[in-house]
This record gives sequence, structure tokens and C-alpha cells, in this order.
Amino acid sequence: MTVSVSSDSHNGSGGQHQHLPYEGGGVGLPDKEGYTPPSWASHINPIPSHIFSLGHLPTPIHKWNLPNLPTDTEVWLKRDDLSGMQLSGNKVRKLEFLMADAVAKGADCIITIGGIQSNHCRATAVAAKYLNLDCYLILRTSKVLVDQDPGLTGNLLVERLVGAHVELISKEEYAKCGSGALTNLLKERLLKEGRRPYVIPVGGSNSLGTCGKAAYGMLKDMAENPKKWEGRKILFIHTGGLLGLFDKVEQMAPLLGNWSQMDVHESVPRSDGIGKMF
Repeated sequence: MTVSVSSDSHNGSGGQHQHLPYEGGGVGLPDKEGYTPPSWASHINPIPSHIFSLGHLPTPIHKWNLPNLPTDTEVWLKRDDLSGMQLSGNKVRKLEFLMADAVAKGADCIITIGGIQSNHCRATAVAAKYLNLDCYLILRTSKVLVDQDPGLTGNLLVERLVGAHVELISKEEYAKCGSGALTNLLKERLLKEGRRPYVIPVGGSNSLGTCGKAAYGMLKDMAENPKKWEGRKILFIHTGGLLGLFDKVEQMAPLLGNWSQMDVHESVPRSDGIGKMF
């Protein structure tokens, strides 16, 4: 038995394109390329029209040698933490499509929202810098820290180095208003200032962003190399979004044989606005 492990937070899925033409310092902007999905994914809706090559893809799959494994078991890790120094993690896969859409629509700035140390927000800030777009981040933190300088720790250091505009909001206010209302308020403010903002939802998790996982993720390799995956068990840590399962379960399931969808029996909202599923 072979177990492949992937994590939505840091580890993602295989890709097809493999260059990052812009490293800063006036070298030039990444090329926006026309996008044609693979034949097996041509029915996916919506299909993006363009893509930016932002990540170092494809990322490798490494064997993990763990003690006390059964003799018939192997564990392999999909290493999307190696997708690029500044944009590490699977978030770049969504941003390749989302940023192309933003540029196609004439945006001059990007808005997104997340936790105070959100990997998605960091990746969005860096991607925006690559493309000469301003970036506005709404970051969720504790009530006692809202009026304080957020500092230069972790992802905040990267975000501030690339010039992102950071606005803090308490977890209580986030739970009360919701991420959509908060980003819309900022969008309206920027529109009044004559800007052309493009809003990316929490985690880049919408139909367009999910294409980065569905068409270039592990599903791609499974569809093209079915024998290779025969008999394997796959553990998705967190939401399963890296397989393109955000809103595409019905579109994806028929492609690869017998799939069963896990039911969410109960969803309990937390005081900080983050749901917990059982």
C-alpha cells in the first residue's frame, strides 16, 4: 500500500509550467499566457482564459522514510513547499489564474483577507508586487492588538517588505461582518479614490482559483497515469481543495473511477467566525 500525503496549508499538487521570469529589480513582468485546459478537464466550469507563470512547477514528490511502517506501505509527500521561495506553498497555484484575471479586467490593486499570519495573504502580496499591482490586506487578529503596530514577524515581514497596505480587524468584527462584507467595504473606498480594485476571497478559494488545483493538481497525474495510482490511498489534510474539491466534486468525481464524497454532518460556527466541521 502507498499513502500519498498532501496538505492544503503548505503542500499541494503537480503542475505543468516551469518558469518564474521575474525576480524583481526591473527584469520584467511575468508573461500572461493563453490557457487551454487538458482534454480530460475541458468540461470544467468556469475555464480560465489566461494564466501567469508565477511558481516553480512542477514540484517533486518525495518518499518519506518513517519508522515502524508496515512492510507493504510507502509514504510519499507532495512538496509544494518548494513552489518558490517567496510564494512557497500551494497558494501560488490559485494565484496564477486569479492574478491573470485581475490584469485582464484592468485592476490596479488587489484586495484579500485572512489571518494575521495567512500564507495566502503573503503569497498574494508577493504576486501583486511581481505584477506592479498595489496590494491591500485585511488581517484578522485579537482585539487587544488591533490598534498596535503588527510588527515584522513571520509573513508580516514579507508583506511589509513588498509594500502591502495592511489593515487589522478583530476576530469579533470579522465574525460579525464576514470576510465578503469587509472586502467590499474596502473595495468601495478604493473605487471612490479612483482605483480599480480586484477582490480575491479568503484563501483564493473560488471557482476560478480552484482551477489551479483541479487542472494542475494530483488529479492531473491521476488522470494521465491511472496505473501509477492504482491501490493507493490519499490523505488530504484540511479541506481537500488541492484536488479541486472546493466546488467541483461533481465535475471531478467521474474522471477517476469510484469516488465517495464525505458528508459534513455538522458545522459549528466559532466566536472568531471560523467554522469547524464534524
